[in-house]
Amino acid sequence: MQNVMGIINLNLGQDLLKELTMGRPLAALPFGGRYRLIDFILSNMVNSGMQNVGILVQDKYRALMDHLRSGKEWDLARKRDGLFILPPSPNPCSSGGCRGSVENFYNNLDYIESSRQEYMLIAGSHIVCNLNYRKAFKFHKDMNADITILYKEYDADDELSQYTILDCQPDGRISDMGSQSSRTASRKVSMEMYLIEKGLLVELIKDCQARGGWDFVKDVLIKNIDKLKMFGYPYKGYAARIDSIKNYYRHNMDLLRPEKWEELFFKSGLVYTKVKDEAPVKYKENARAFNTMIANGCIIEGRVENSILFRGVKVHKGAYIKDSILMQKCEIAENAIIENVICDKNVCITQGKWLKGEKNYPLVVAKGTIV
Repeated sequence: MQNVMGIINLNLGQDLLKELTMGRPLAALPFGGRYRLIDFILSNMVNSGMQNVGILVQDKYRALMDHLRSGKEWDLARKRDGLFILPPSPNPCSSGGCRGSVENFYNNLDYIESSRQEYMLIAGSHIVCNLNYRKAFKFHKDMNADITILYKEYDADDELSQYTILDCQPDGRISDMGSQSSRTASRKVSMEMYLIEKGLLVELIKDCQARGGWDFVKDVLIKNIDKLKMFGYPYKGYAARIDSIKNYYRHNMDLLRPEKWEELFFKSGLVYTKVKDEAPVKYKENARAFNTMIANGCIIEGRVENSILFRGVKVHKGAYIKDSILMQKCEIAENAIIENVICDKNVCITQGKWLKGEKNYPLVVAKGTIV
């Protein structure tokens, strides 16, 4: 897929995860012990053979740039092609915020048009999966499609009202798309991953901008559904949509199940991330750990159960951690107890404190907080 350029579109609502995205974009949110959300889509693109990836950023992207650096870990530190950060235009974005994804695309059309690839894969960073795009790209070319949208079909009991639903004909051609309503029984949910020929995208973006449209789904896709050949490609593997605190907590906890962990990190290729040279986990004499994912650099002296600990976490003697997520360099003092809690980076829980949330509504402790 060297003839395909990847575009990671980060123009998504950052307020859905409240305290966790106050100082970082959603793409830079830690996930799974040592990764960031953007690691998964970026690794998928690289494992599929893409060598040119642009990232359309919105705001608060310093943490993202610090994580990605030159793109070396993803083999994107190249003399030709490579990894590119595409910032928004300072005007009018800086005054009232970008009006939509189309504006970000339009402001970076020079980068898109100058690329040597003929096709584009557009995706967000909020869906965690391990997916090789080669089969989807072959489907796109075999069907002579204008646009191919990857989708996942969900069970009947899943709530889908806030997602984009696709109605597909037997051959896969999309006949309708939009929010879920009583008139459709479809459970096919767009993964917001699109394959499209570069020249067609440029034409659609220019036309949409000229008509005052700014939303990629509504103004580019839905308005052209009768004019273009749009096909849906099904994805049947594991896919975690990170769009709320509840889902973030639930999908992190999914990784404590071996079958989910193996599928996400090994099925279609490795997942790459920023390398940090830290010592292995140190378990002291009184340490106890059960069904727990613990990253390197941690020091464990207390009891940890059904939890995920990121790099550099310290758990002191007598402390008890259950069903919780602790991000980088958190410290849990002696005899402290936390249950159903998400601690952002550099949180310190002092001696004897007891914090407890609910499984359906975990307690979130903001970055750098001392309790």
